Amino acid sequence: MDMNAKDFDAADILFEPRGAAGIVTLNRPKALNAVTHAMVLSLRAQLDAWASDPAVTRVVEAAARKGVTLAVREFSESTHTAEDAAAALGVELGQIVKSLVFVAPADDGSPAALICLVSGTNRVDPARLATAAGYREVRRATAKEAREATGFVIGGIPPIGHPKALRVIMDPDLTRFPVVWCSAGTPTAVFAVPPATLRMLADAHVAPISVEAPHAAGTEGS
Repeated sequence: MDMNAKDFDAADILFEPRGAAGIVTLNRPKALNAVTHAMVLSLRAQLDAWASDPAVTRVVEAAARKGVTLAVREFSESTHTAEDAAAALGVELGQIVKSLVFVAPADDGSPAALICLVSGTNRVDPARLATAAGYREVRRATAKEAREATGFVIGGIPPIGHPKALRVIMDPDLTRFPVVWCSAGTPTAVFAVPPATLRMLADAHVAPISVEAPHAAGTEGS
């Protein structure tokens, strides 16, 4: 007897990233009969989006190198602020990870970049960050500095996938949640991950670097 859509669930369909695209595997031989044309088109669209966007690909491949498969979620509109992302996902603002770039003077006088992974309800306290990072002072990076350091534009900066290793400091408030959501490299792409896995992927140091932000500050972009 033929199966229909209600006879299978997501566990029957696996996506395995391979380079810029991936492989879709149907776990049950008869599951193919249950996959409608619309579902196939949806899967194909997601694969095409990942394959055509090198920014998202870099993030997915960075996680894969550490043995983690990311499920990237794409939106038709920008989620470059924490509040935008929380509203689009239907999650708490605190579950949104803001990847904020700061700079501090290196020994040779050039700016050394730091990435702060901060809960959506918080803002970075520069004095706390300087103490945690061991610098006399820090400042927020300019848009140009952020892009040069991370390879991504503000609004879509991910916690991983940068062209070179960067020092990452993580807000301990993120550990209050079972799952948090991060930018996947563009203002319209995100992925979910447990905080412990995020810490491992980003090789992050957890330290008290933030304070609770006024409501308006929750719109700060990544």
